[in-house]
Amino acid sequence: MKVEIKKKTEIKLPSHCLSIALGSDEKLYAACVDGGVYSIDKKGHKDKIISHDNFVSGVNVSNGAIISSGYDGNIKWTSIDSGKEQRRIKAHKFWSWQSKVSPDLTMVSSVTGQYLVGGYKYEPSSETEPSIKVFNASSGKIIHEFSHVPPVQSLAFSNDSRYLAAGNLMGEVRVWDLSSGKMHTSWSTPSFTGWGIIKGHYYTGGIFSMEFSPDDSSIYLAGMGSTRDPAAGNGKQLWEEFLWKDQGVPPKRNSSAPDGEIGQGLMESLSFHPSADFFVMAGRMFKGNWNIALFDAEKGNILCSQNSGIRCSDIIFSEDGTKFYIGGGKSQGKKKEDGFGSWGRIQEFEINVS
Repeated sequence: MKVEIKKKTEIKLPSHCLSIALGSDEKLYAACVDGGVYSIDKKGHKDKIISHDNFVSGVNVSNGAIISSGYDGNIKWTSIDSGKEQRRIKAHKFWSWQSKVSPDLTMVSSVTGQYLVGGYKYEPSSETEPSIKVFNASSGKIIHEFSHVPPVQSLAFSNDSRYLAAGNLMGEVRVWDLSSGKMHTSWSTPSFTGWGIIKGHYYTGGIFSMEFSPDDSSIYLAGMGSTRDPAAGNGKQLWEEFLWKDQGVPPKRNSSAPDGEIGQGLMESLSFHPSADFFVMAGRMFKGNWNIALFDAEKGNILCSQNSGIRCSDIIFSEDGTKFYIGGGKSQGKKKEDGFGSWGRIQEFEINVS
């Protein structure tokens, strides 16, 4: 299999884009750190349609509504047709790091967790509220609350919407069965976290993105490998695959990013192509040749890669799999009288498979 990607368009946004969603009409929705959610049509025209009181970290589309979440701890439902706010809930006392809607569109989940030092080894204090919350996507009513070790930075629903997984700064994954509300399994991988000994003594890295394989047999994790210097962000560009379902406790690692093909940097997003033949991982490059790479799902090797020139925070594929979108941003640069300028970005890539 040969796969090639080509950047087709680049859209500028007022600030860094942390999350993107694609509507049924192919309109893009971008969640940005200026507190705004922007709608972007096929011609690249953008409008600010939702405001949060802090960074908007998540945006999803479900049942005719845009569901946005942010560092203000709120989740908002906004009608796509009317543009009016339908519902607002205070989901967390602290930030919503990431939010997702289940594939069957019945649930929305959000993760949080304030990292407070709990001891002389800088281990986190216990959570002050349940780190993972699951809400009814139509009514906003709470369905489940799950505990984890804070901060919890990523989550994923299984493709059959039965399971929910969440990963934290410490490299620990927990998976719950949503039909029973009980934890199905958990494990820790030391690959995604490290204890800095240069320029700062604290934990760094963590699991920034996770995804169930299309058949739900595996869970893929993405983030940054261990680093001695937390300030540099120079850990491995890393993903790992775990056979989590009915594979014993703890689940075993099945594959990981090949050392000879990866550089250094923080990987913030991983997503499977609709064909299930390959997946894409993207983030911020410290050293190396790429910050976007497509990997063969069976063999684990890189099919193609590119340096996008931006920090990538989220990835979505078009429904037909012919393209994908990257949300992120460039460096702010120096502040001018009118602010930092338009430093957010969405890039559209065309995919050719032969």
